[in-house]
Amino acid sequence: MPVAIWLMLSAAAHAQALPARGWQAVSPAAVGLDGAALDALDADLAAGKYGLTDSLLVIRCGKEAIERTYQRDYDKIYGDRAKQTGPLNHDLHGPYNYFGTEFHPYYRHSDMHTMQSVSKTVTSITFGVAMQRGKFKIPPDSQIIRYFDGYNIANLDDRKRRITLRNLLTMQSGLEWHEDLAYDDPKNSADVMEATHDWVRYVIDQPMVDDPGTKFVYNSGVTELLAHVFKKVTGENVDQYAAEYLFKPLGIQYFWKHSPTGLPDTEGGLYLAPRDLARLGQLFIQNGMWEGKQIVAPLWIKESITTQADVGKGGWKYGFQWWLAPYGEAKDKLAWTAEGFGGQQMFVVPEYNLIAVFTGWSILPSTEKEKHDQLERIIAATDKGFRCGAAAGN
Repeated sequence: MPVAIWLMLSAAAHAQALPARGWQAVSPAAVGLDGAALDALDADLAAGKYGLTDSLLVIRCGKEAIERTYQRDYDKIYGDRAKQTGPLNHDLHGPYNYFGTEFHPYYRHSDMHTMQSVSKTVTSITFGVAMQRGKFKIPPDSQIIRYFDGYNIANLDDRKRRITLRNLLTMQSGLEWHEDLAYDDPKNSADVMEATHDWVRYVIDQPMVDDPGTKFVYNSGVTELLAHVFKKVTGENVDQYAAEYLFKPLGIQYFWKHSPTGLPDTEGGLYLAPRDLARLGQLFIQNGMWEGKQIVAPLWIKESITTQADVGKGGWKYGFQWWLAPYGEAKDKLAWTAEGFGGQQMFVVPEYNLIAVFTGWSILPSTEKEKHDQLERIIAATDKGFRCGAAAGN
């Protein structure tokens, strides 16, 4: 689709916006939520039935219905591993020691929590911001190979030349990648990439195993390619652009790690407080509007939360760096979902003006059976007939 048509279709939407002062705390009942059901979920999270959970936050109608944090002694839990180099620890004293408490799970003991692959979703949102501002003028079906001038690309063939921006956004690049292994497995492609100096080169040099656009394969590396393309097109890094045109308007504080070459770690390097992550969910519920200003192009939002690929597990789908989780009795509805390694999750259910955020740091395989029904329990606690009314978000 030509860029001009994209911009013409990106008409401003009208919606309530969260005030700059932040979320107003109310009782669950005040926004049509079952407080007893949320308390039961809280108790199970605290007891470790969902692994090492660090926080729970539920927002409905633009108001905070429940917020909980759980204290974990990560120095004790992961202290021995923090002293050993290997998978998940290529940097004993820096930000890529996933067992070290200076950077994991919180940034230097602040309330900013590692987002891990939620960073991918925020990267996609930033593309939509740049599209809205006319800064990113490349339509999704543009081939990306032209942005690698100067690279002596390995395994270059016709299939690799045909990879498009859409293929990267939807995890259908066709590049060989093995991220279905545990992240402490030395053969995990994402772990191998993080041990190299030039992440972009490592990813673009991978051989092709499928035609682009034909098969979903989860690939953290292609999101780093998105960071490269963004800088080539806009002249700015994704994190710099997000800071000025996304985080600043929404009042969000952040920290964002960089790869050894200085490119932002778009596959997993972002840190946000749960309340600030929820603001991004609210932004999408409001179709990209914030305090009367269009922040994200509505057409980008539409593409982002439209099924672009079948994931092949439990009816889950994938959009533009967003997971789409089925819910409802017939599992025929989709919640917009951001997911990250270790237990980072944001579920956005626009039908109910509902956002649920979880953070955690379960990073090693466990022999204990953990529950994974957070979305189902939140939905079950929701009064489906409740209407937020004109005061929502105030």
